Amino acid sequence: MSDGTPVPSPPSGAAADAASAATAAADPSQPPSNFGHIVLDISNSVLPLSRLTPTPSSKDGLSEEAELQIRSLGCDLIQLAGKLLKLPQVAMATGCVLFQRFYYAKSFVKLPFDIVAMACLGLACKIEESPRRIRDIINVFKHIKQVRSGK
Repeated sequence: MSDGTPVPSPPSGAAADAASAATAAADPSQPPSNFGHIVLDISNSVLPLSRLTPTPSSKDGLSEEAELQIRSLGCDLIQLAGKLLKLPQVAMATGCVLFQRFYYAKSFVKLPFDIVAMACLGLACKIEESPRRIRDIINVFKHIKQVRSGK
């Protein structure tokens, strides 16, 4: 069967490692994959658990339930504003990550979440190179606030 077309050889080296890692990632019963010397699982997250708890908001007396609701509301606000500004999903997701990370260092009690959400979305637009005028971002957040309050 030698018709002149080359026969692909099986992957070797880094390609084989990537292929086996993709197969292992598809099967959750497999142990975490090793990529060289890096182990990918939740035990080696960016911030240690001691840094994540207690949060500054809980130190200021905010209940865990209320904090989770405000975190969710802030991300919903960023998503809605991003849709109205016709931003790509990557920019909205970046805004949510910035919002969440900010409030692991600062308290909801001391800083209003809607202003911080606005700032996070503005910064995310710059990071993801989807520029929007600051005036447009402010106007969209003001519009959302007016619609939610029924004015």
